[in-house]
Amino acid sequence: MPYEFLIGLRYLRAKRKSTFISIITFISTAGVALGVMALIVVLAVMTGFEEDLKDKILGTNAHVVVLKNTGHIEDYVPVMEKLKRVPGVVAATPFIYSQVMLSTGPNVSGVVLRGIEPKTDLQVTNLGKSLVEGTLGALETTDQTGAAEPAPPGVIIGRELAKNLNLSVGDMVNVVSPLGNLTPFGMVPKMKRFRVAGLFNTGMFEYDSSLAYIGIHEAQDFLSLGKAVTGIQLKVADVYRADAIAREINNGFDHAFFARDWMQMNKNILFALKTEKLVMFIILTLIVLVAAFGIASTLFMVVMEKTKDIAILKSMGATGRSIMKIFVLEGLIIGMAGTVIGVLSGLLVAFNLEAIVGFIQKVTGFELFSRDVYYLDRFPSQVVPSDVILISVTAILISFFATLYPSWQGSRLPPAEALRYE
Repeated sequence: MPYEFLIGLRYLRAKRKSTFISIITFISTAGVALGVMALIVVLAVMTGFEEDLKDKILGTNAHVVVLKNTGHIEDYVPVMEKLKRVPGVVAATPFIYSQVMLSTGPNVSGVVLRGIEPKTDLQVTNLGKSLVEGTLGALETTDQTGAAEPAPPGVIIGRELAKNLNLSVGDMVNVVSPLGNLTPFGMVPKMKRFRVAGLFNTGMFEYDSSLAYIGIHEAQDFLSLGKAVTGIQLKVADVYRADAIAREINNGFDHAFFARDWMQMNKNILFALKTEKLVMFIILTLIVLVAAFGIASTLFMVVMEKTKDIAILKSMGATGRSIMKIFVLEGLIIGMAGTVIGVLSGLLVAFNLEAIVGFIQKVTGFELFSRDVYYLDRFPSQVVPSDVILISVTAILISFFATLYPSWQGSRLPPAEALRYE
């Protein structure tokens, strides 16, 4: 073992004449540990929120959407079969998209109406898993030949939308399309009566308050589309290769069609999350940087205290480089100790964050995390190993650079000058 390392450890263990240096050493170690712990916990929470948001987006929307430049896709079955043969595509389903109004007496709300094919939609989206009442099978068109009065077709709406319109399963609702029939008196909106067949809850207020689903054949009939659809939704094997698959479709298909992946359709919110995560990393790294100044201060005082020792070591043949190594190793030990403590405490908090938040709420009586506001059934926390490694390496590097100048100053101390007043 190098003697520089042994001397550095001895200086850390040695009883100092003044406890002031020991206090600064403890504060520096605690500062590094606090910064590392804060970084791990905050990035774990932000990653958890990001992943939870991605799950909700992908649960409601397809990974890739294929549309036609000139309008609706008339003969969509051959197009859908061709898309299924694209490498990486797992399943496909047609859909119809339109903006309509739902009305129940005095209550009116504008919504996005989606016509879906229940059997194939289950293979592409997670709408079936989001249902809290009813089933997607209720949207299937049934043969009612001979019925005295045909039952209204079914519609599935979000739970928030149901609250806004005061609706429950089994209630009737009017669907009004602004693209109605042209009459001598002008454009007359088209209206049809539907029965609420189910409620879904995705956890995203935007979706739960503005989406309504009906069967694809009912949508074609109501919107007078014939056999046409708005587009085709695709599910891919790897969601993070959806952009590459979309580019492949754009390059390999007729220019009449174009594909958009889920990241492109939600790039604003995903970019905002990534930017926020980066900014938080930079801000919290300043805590480690402040602690690094404490390490530098500690080393400056140790150098002044060990002036005699430095002179003796140099008189015995120690080089300036060896003296510098002693103090660099001493500062690194402080930084590494703080990093290890911070990583362990950060992981402990991140893995038990939900229990800790619940305990704090129970003791204080203050609700830190309202499920009604955030629409999450748990406090999201996800530790990414690469984030932990990046944080640890950053903290150690900052500690290392903080040791260089005071160590260099100690290595330049002339032996005769150091022993003049001894």
